[in-house]
Amino acid sequence: MSLIGKEVQPFAAKAYHNGEFIDVSEQNFKGKWSVVCFYPADFTFVCPTELEDLQNEYATLKDLGVEVYSVSTDTHFTHKAWHDHSDAISKIEYVMIGDPSQKISRIFDVLNEEEGLADRGTFIIDPDGVIQTVEINADGIGRDASTLVNKIKAAQYVRNNPGEVCPAKWQEGSATLKPSLDLVGKI
Repeated sequence: MSLIGKEVQPFAAKAYHNGEFIDVSEQNFKGKWSVVCFYPADFTFVCPTELEDLQNEYATLKDLGVEVYSVSTDTHFTHKAWHDHSDAISKIEYVMIGDPSQKISRIFDVLNEEEGLADRGTFIIDPDGVIQTVEINADGIGRDASTLVNKIKAAQYVRNNPGEVCPAKWQEGSATLKPSLDLVGKI
């Protein structure tokens, strides 16, 4: 069942953020745009490359009013240890949520039940706490965080401009479409 257009279900979790342990819930996703990035496990191979890449886009995302959350089924303690010992992960300034109960991974339907680990899932959530985009990758396929910037700009544009939609490869400032009977079969 698709999660698009659904509000994030309630959860409570511990996270590591800027040298502290904090509490996080679905309420953190309200009032601003959010990116939630699930990954299989700390101290692995592809995961640190993805999270470092996400950090490289973090300032741009913050400028767009977006907060970033990474999530794995590790604990918040493990996130701190990884942050303390990995050159790539020590750069991270966004929230790293622990999901050892696997509840959040189940809510977002990214839990690989056989392994007890999250799949590589990326979610863009609007300020109402509603999921607007979902991307799920197989374990061996790393994500490119730069693609998030255009997706968020498109999602924000559509939210702020009812009746307009963004076509494929849309870039900020380029033409949008106004769906109507006149466009059917003419694109």
